[in-house]
Parts: sequence; structure tokens; C-alpha cells
Amino acid sequence: MHSTPRPTRPASLPRRTGRQVRRALGARHEALARPVDRARARAWLLALLGGLLATALSVGGALLLFRSTAPQADTDRVRLRQVDAVVGTVSDHNATVGGRFGGGYSSQIDVEASWTYPGGTAHTGTVQAPRTALPGAVVPVWVDPDGNATAPPANRAALAVSAACTGAGGLLVLLAALVLVLRIRLHALDRRAEAAWATAWARLEPLWSGRAGHRGEE
Repeated sequence: MHSTPRPTRPASLPRRTGRQVRRALGARHEALARPVDRARARAWLLALLGGLLATALSVGGALLLFRSTAPQADTDRVRLRQVDAVVGTVSDHNATVGGRFGGGYSSQIDVEASWTYPGGTAHTGTVQAPRTALPGAVVPVWVDPDGNATAPPANRAALAVSAACTGAGGLLVLLAALVLVLRIRLHALDRRAEAAWATAWARLEPLWSGRAGHRGEE
């Protein structure tokens, strides 16, 4: 009694990948493989290598960006000081737009404030304060060694997130370019394969259909 043959299982992904790599490199002997098939395998292999290279470049660029900006942030955190400033006056414009929807999405307003630094030296200037700040309120202000108001030092976590987003954005752009180039290359190979098939069919169809023999009898 003959047993029913079992269906052949598809090759695993590593084996299929190795097969495509050997085909692309010309190390796999396939009697039915056409040059266009090897060119298509080479296109996929180059796209894979390009994706790995793009990933390495994006990760390396993000790390370099973080390492170039983090030391300056650490230096600013040591150099700058945070002092308490007393709100002096709030402009009428800021007071009138302090409603829930009147001032847009920002929760900060510009106010005139005064503070002392260094060594009790008095300073005045325009600083950022919450919209609800009233004259006499105390708000924190970052100042430089001369006592002038300045932007706060960057946070290392924020710098890391910014560098990671920059690297991810660069990677997406590179991968999109790779996909576009691969699609163009595969489309060109498909057109070449169709042209070769049409040429071969025009040569073999009369023999296959028997029309060549009828022409010889005529």
C-alpha cells in the first residue's frame, strides 16, 4: 500500500537567506537561474547591507551628537546658578490675556523682576514667570556668574531624547531612500525579464505550437 507523500515544508528563513546570498554572489549553481534572477538577488543583498549601514550611521550619529552636547550641558550646570527673583510688575497685556484660552498654549509670561547675585549685587530684568504670578511673587531664575538672567542648562535626559529622535529621523530618511532605490531597481529588472521572456516566446512559440512546421510545408 502506497503512502501519500507528505508536502514539502518551506525552507526556514536562515536557509532562504543563505540561498539568496549564494545566488547573489554566484556561488550557488542553479541550472534554471537566469542572470536577471542573480541581479535581483544582488539588489536585495545590497539593500540589506545598505540598511545595516544606515542603522550604524544613525546610531553613531546620535551618539556623537549626544557626546558633543552633554559636556556643555554639564559645564553650564556647574557654571550657572539658580536664584530667587521677586516679581515687580506685570504688564497690563499679560494680565488681560491670563485667562484660560486668551493667552494661547504657553503657561509662561514675561515679567519684570529683581534678584541679588553675586555677593548681594542687585539685578533687574525681564524673566519668565507663571501666568498666575502677581507682583511680589517669588520665581526661580537661572543666572550666569555675572548675575545676568540666562537660559537654564540643558538636561542630559532631554539631550539623549533629542539625539535619539535625530538619529531615528535620519534612519527613516535613509531607509526610505533605500526602499525607493530598491523599487526602481527591481522594476527595471522586471521589465528586463519581461522583455527577455517576450523575445524567447516569439522565437519558441512557433515551434511549440507547430506553426513553424506548417510554414515549412507551404
